[in-house]
This record gives sequence, structure tokens and C-alpha cells, in this order.
Amino acid sequence: MSRAEQPSRRTVLAAAVAAAVVSGAGPAVADTATGAADSDRAPRGFVDNHAWTSYADWRGGAARGTRAVAGLRPGLAIGAALGSVDYTDPHTGRTAPWEYATWTSPVHKLSVPATETIASWNAHTPAGTWLQIELHGTYTDGTDTPWYVMGRWAAGDQDIKRTSVDGQTDGKSTIWTDTFAIDDTTTGLRLASYRLRLTLYRKPGTKLTPTVWRLGAMGSAVPDRFTVPASTPGLAQELIVPRYSQEIHIGQYPEYDNGGEAWCSPTSSQMIIEYWGGRLTPDQLAWVDPAYADPQVDNAARFTYDYQYQGCGNWPFNAAYAATYKNLQGVVTRLGSLTDLETLIAAGIPAITSQSFLSSELTGAGYGTSGHLMTVIGFTADGDVIANDPNSPSDPAVRRVYNRREFENIWLRTKRYNASGKLSSGTGGVCYLYFPAHPTARQRKALAAVGVR
Repeated sequence: MSRAEQPSRRTVLAAAVAAAVVSGAGPAVADTATGAADSDRAPRGFVDNHAWTSYADWRGGAARGTRAVAGLRPGLAIGAALGSVDYTDPHTGRTAPWEYATWTSPVHKLSVPATETIASWNAHTPAGTWLQIELHGTYTDGTDTPWYVMGRWAAGDQDIKRTSVDGQTDGKSTIWTDTFAIDDTTTGLRLASYRLRLTLYRKPGTKLTPTVWRLGAMGSAVPDRFTVPASTPGLAQELIVPRYSQEIHIGQYPEYDNGGEAWCSPTSSQMIIEYWGGRLTPDQLAWVDPAYADPQVDNAARFTYDYQYQGCGNWPFNAAYAATYKNLQGVVTRLGSLTDLETLIAAGIPAITSQSFLSSELTGAGYGTSGHLMTVIGFTADGDVIANDPNSPSDPAVRRVYNRREFENIWLRTKRYNASGKLSSGTGGVCYLYFPAHPTARQRKALAAVGVR
């Protein structure tokens, strides 16, 4: 189903936790709304989501060769490069020189001292450019982390192969693909604050530049739990979101995580991208075999693929891919309950959730999984979850209705027992949110209510 819960990342993370584009005319909405007004409540107490997005933000921090770009969508770009550095791509063996410039954020003090932190970024990287994202933190014991690489990323795959970086640890914390995690949370150690550093690269002698519009991170300290409290249904509404099956792509382009059977993350991403009006041109899809249906899903798999992780389930890479579409932005966060999802759905914002479960734990799914992404598009009159589940035999079969209590628990828990009866992981409410670069007032209010600004 997905690589998103393999031991190289999610199982270890869960063990650490357990030890402790439209403004006026939006996409179509089915006329079943019966309640759930906008919420003013504060975001859940175990998540801190912070981002730098404004012109003032980009003029802050420490700029070395970068410049703030004003306009409708402020950003950060290369001004005068600091110099040139050679980079040897570990996945091609090619060494090439790159001009570079850097920007380091101010220190962000976490309102929730974190056991895990996940960075997100939104950027334009024209051919001949790429970027690196790093995190440097201070622990609650006053000591510092090293500078950890959170990703080397480009929208394309011709200049470098986008990649996470394995083997990063200081004996107190480790980077597991896309996630910073405290090694032993029973010690009480947490991440108290962090800075993020961007390094922007371009081919020497050119005026090319990446432009970064959003940079941030979600720090969290999700409590150890096998079950979560049940929320009370408050909304009956369904968003009209395109339906795409990953299963019809089985065997296609096995170089990208063995083909469609493992493409739940990019397939879910593509559904919401197109909900917001994102479209690809025939030229952009010309590389895909014309015999394949839904070639945009193949495209999403290719351009979310992490060459180190060898999968399409890198969470920030999916959010960054969504933001390559005009007037979209994407973040990775954690939510606290289905009430949070109701707040978003009421404002017209669908969400992608990550969960793992036995076949007996989600009635009607017909499968079990160590990690799977699906798109939540609404709620029935009884409060049950309406999901576009890409693990379906055809596009029309993608729409499913899942029991509210079962869905909420498999998504929000951090601990579970797998099919072998062994202790395993849950994602603790991980969620991708894709939304317009310029949200409506109602959308902004809903996003703020779940801690995203």
C-alpha cells in the first residue's frame, strides 16, 4: 500500500513517541451541509506549527547572498551568490559545481517542547536550480543539535535527484527520512527551539534562482496512546473531489517505488491538487505512456519520489510537489481530532490523512496496512468519514464511507499491534493540507483554528 510506515522511519518514530486556488468561486461542494460553524478554539496542545511566509519574514533572519522578493506571493531568492561548491549526487555519481546563497531563520521557541519535528517548504525551482533545507535545534537540557539536512529538493529530476539524507544522529536525536525524532523520550529530553536554514543553488554563471515562498516546521509531542477520546459529530457535508485509484497503476514505472500499488501518497495528493484546479498540460505529461489512464498520477509519483527513501511517501516532498502548482501551498501537520477535520471541510478544505491498521480495525476497507494515505472529503449525517481511498480497484470505487470511531482511532493513535501481534506504530494524526496561496477569510480562519497560518 505504502512505504510510509516501514521500519526505516515510522516504526522507530512511533516507538520514540510511545516511550514518552481560488478565492471567490471555489471548487464544487455537495449540498449536504447541516452545521459546524467556523471554530475559534486554539490548536491542539501537542502541536506547534510555525512558518515564514511574508516579505517581513524574508527580510528577517540572516541572509548571505539571498534577497527578499516582494509581491503578491513574497519569497526568497538568490541575490549575489556567495561562491561555488561542488555537489556529488549520491544517486547518479555525478559531480557538478553550483553557485549558492543561504538564509537562516530566527530562532523559533516551540510552544510545545517536541519529540518530533517535520519541516515543510513551498518553492519554485526552475531547471538549473535546487535547494537544501536544514534544521538546527536546542534541547531542553540546553545543548544543541547538529545542523540536520531535512531534504535536498528540486521540482524536477534532471539536475539532482531529490533526496532525504540517512545516517544523521547525535546520540540524542535522529533524522528518520523526513522527521527529526528524540531517540529516547523517557529521559524527558525534548526539542525546545530550532532554526531552519535554506541553501539555494543554481548553475554557475546564470541568473537563475529558486524562489521559496513558505518555510516552516511542525513540532509535536503526541502522548503515548493506543486509543483516543471519541469526538462528537458536528458536520454533514461532502466536498466534490476527483477520484483516482492507485491500483490501476500497478506495474507502471516500477523505478518509482515499484509502481502504482505503493502510490497512495501521490495519488491522494493529485486528487486534492485537481480539486483546487491544478492541471498539467499535454506537454508535461508527454513522458507518460499514452496507454496509461490518469497519467497525472504517474507524474505525481515521479515528482514526489525520494531517491534515498526509495518511495513516494516522503511527507514534505508531497507538500512541496502540491505547491509547484499555480497558487497552491502545502504543509505537513498533525491534527487533534475529527472535529479539526470538520472545521476544514466546512471551509471547503479537504485533507490527506496517514494511518495504519489491521483489516479488522476499519470496517469496509477490506485490507490491512502498515501505512496508507487517503483523502478525507466529508462527513455523513451520522458523522461517519467520507474518504477518497486510493486503494480501490477503479476510480469510481474510490469513494468510501468509514466508521467515525474506527477511523479517528486508527489515524490519531501512536501505538498499535500489527498482524504479527507485535507492538507497532501509529502516526499520531499526521495530515497533509493543501490550500490556496491566498485563502479566503473563512479558509484562513479554519486553518488558524487547526494551527496553520
